[in-house]
Amino acid sequence: MKMNLRHHIWVLAIAGSFSAAAFAADREVKVEDRLDASADTLSDMMRASDKGIPQDLLDKARCVVVIPGMKKAGFIFGAKYGRGFAVCRHGGSGWSAPAAMRVEGGSVGFQIGASETDIVLLVNNDKGLNHLLSDKFTIGGEATAAAGPVGRDAAAQTDAMLHAEMLSYSRSRGLFAGISLEGATLRPDQETNRELYGRDVTNREILTGDVKSPAAAAKFEHALHRESPQRQR
Repeated sequence: MKMNLRHHIWVLAIAGSFSAAAFAADREVKVEDRLDASADTLSDMMRASDKGIPQDLLDKARCVVVIPGMKKAGFIFGAKYGRGFAVCRHGGSGWSAPAAMRVEGGSVGFQIGASETDIVLLVNNDKGLNHLLSDKFTIGGEATAAAGPVGRDAAAQTDAMLHAEMLSYSRSRGLFAGISLEGATLRPDQETNRELYGRDVTNREILTGDVKSPAAAAKFEHALHRESPQRQR
């Protein structure tokens, strides 16, 4: 019994050290660098040949969420943590300024090590948009996300996939082959918004087009416009 208790304490301590080491560096990344990383992630995942996000789906998306290099670490007990940005269409054509988002979640199971995963979520409808405008929501709880189809040959699936509130795409590196966002919570990153805009501003204000995009978001905006040119005026 003592050995079991000692073992559990050791496991929890290792899990804590994995998580702390993996996530501490992410909190130090500058806002401008995270915006640029979001731009690179979107461009790379759109242009990944037969495994990329279908252009048609991006053109029809109400909003896009990009989380570059989401951290996942653990030993038996795991944790996810990432920071990125969301944008939504407004006025029928252009994109809003970027609103900072953070994703957090945990998991239990056979796992060891650490990895980084680039995440892109396409928000398809008003229900998904309302979740994005809320204080927080949980995938698999309040919101549903389906694994999105990839490649140019996925066009036949797009109409069916648009019935999902959100479509999720990921590009993984490290020891984990894949990742699930089931149970992960997404919420506004108010600290980053304050740093980016120089004042307190809500994600609802940003995503509905009431806030001017900052100069630091130029590369991210360029990536969005380049990847969906036919929706731009």
